[in-house]
Amino acid sequence: MATATYPPPPPFYRLYKEYLQDPKSAPEPPPPIEGTYVCFGGNYTTSDVLPSLEEQGVRQLYSKGPNVDFKKELRSLNGELQLHVLELADILIERPSQYARRVEEISTVFKNLHHLLNSLRPHQARATLIHILELQIQHRKQAVEDIKRRREEARRLLNESLATLDGH
Repeated sequence: MATATYPPPPPFYRLYKEYLQDPKSAPEPPPPIEGTYVCFGGNYTTSDVLPSLEEQGVRQLYSKGPNVDFKKELRSLNGELQLHVLELADILIERPSQYARRVEEISTVFKNLHHLLNSLRPHQARATLIHILELQIQHRKQAVEDIKRRREEARRLLNESLATLDGH
């Protein structure tokens, strides 16, 4: 039976041989990437800015401005999507060769819905972080209460033990 051994470590492990004795002997980590970079053949950027629909070449179907009522706009786009799907079904039955325009309209509505939902991601992240922090606070308060309860129990047992020893 043949078995393969583990491959040797990469050659740069030698840079960290003396790390335990002298932590400053290891090289500094590389600087963080700024701007754009290529990963697996795709171009990516380090900035998390949501491009507008116009920048993506898509017609915006909901109101512009900083005070967008997301709930109202999402409901409106959902209703519009349902209408376009029904119209597409009618066209596919009556004149199947004219479906392309309806499919493009549906695609535009989906892109607008997707963009609106992506606009809510920072709010979702903030709400998730608040929830996690509140859970941590709750767990820590429970731990403190548990410690206090056990301390009082230990004091009670100690006082009982001292009273028992004094009684003898």
